[in-house]
Amino acid sequence: MTSFSRVTETGSRTRVLSNLQRALGRGQQLQDQLSSGKQIRRPSDSPSGTVTALQLRGELRATQQYARNADDGEGWLGVIQDTMSGMSSQMNKARDLTVQALNGGDATSQSDEALAVEIDNIRASLIESANTRYMNRPVFGGTTAGSTAYDAAGTYVGDNGTTSRTVGSNTKLRVDTTGPEAFGTGNNQLFAVLKDISDKIRSGDKDGLNQSLNNLDSAGDLMKSALSDVGARYNRITQMKDSAQDRLLTVTSQLSDIEDVDLPKTIMELQVQQTSYQAALAASAKVIQPSLIDFLR
Repeated sequence: MTSFSRVTETGSRTRVLSNLQRALGRGQQLQDQLSSGKQIRRPSDSPSGTVTALQLRGELRATQQYARNADDGEGWLGVIQDTMSGMSSQMNKARDLTVQALNGGDATSQSDEALAVEIDNIRASLIESANTRYMNRPVFGGTTAGSTAYDAAGTYVGDNGTTSRTVGSNTKLRVDTTGPEAFGTGNNQLFAVLKDISDKIRSGDKDGLNQSLNNLDSAGDLMKSALSDVGARYNRITQMKDSAQDRLLTVTSQLSDIEDVDLPKTIMELQVQQTSYQAALAASAKVIQPSLIDFLR
């Protein structure tokens, strides 16, 4: 025997209104996604997607900091590299003047004095270059709180501290070079050697000048070695910066896939939902017919 379920007018109305409400809610959700551009606006929209998005945002912030650190380190090393390259040219000029003084056997005392004065000027210029600053800090002064690495006499007044930048996960690179590492120490210090050369030119000490020329060459070799090390670190930090920027693009793309709406797809879904809602309204008007009570009113 076939059984029939009883459908009341109230039950029919309730179900129809419930279905319409769900359809309207779905349309409203799509409208919210289009207006915000995000498919995850609250954790309840996608709990697993929210967790992944939070993890990606954490990685994004860390990678952005790595890129900023690498950019700052690139600035430090770039300034050091440019400064030392210019100083190398001046040292070559000082060497030429020293050789000229050694070969000037018949030179007058006036010409010797002119050579010594030029050596002094080069020395003063090199000391000024050794006090080059980046972000108001002397790049050859270690971690000194002072504004200079060398005083007017060419004495090192910085410290032996080092400056590093974290440019990747568990990756730190040094971005400075101290004065002693670049210009030597003691009697072989660049500025002391130049002072010695100037004094021996004035005194006519050719034998001593030969030894001073050797010391100048040693100081030049030390600077070339330091410059080579700076160049290698500059290349490394540039590579790390490029890697961080590439990773930023990847993480940003992954985050967009999780959070952002697919605009064409969502527009199409909204149009389909609107059409469905209009059809549901039309069907509801036919299902819910006027009752006897409506006529009696």
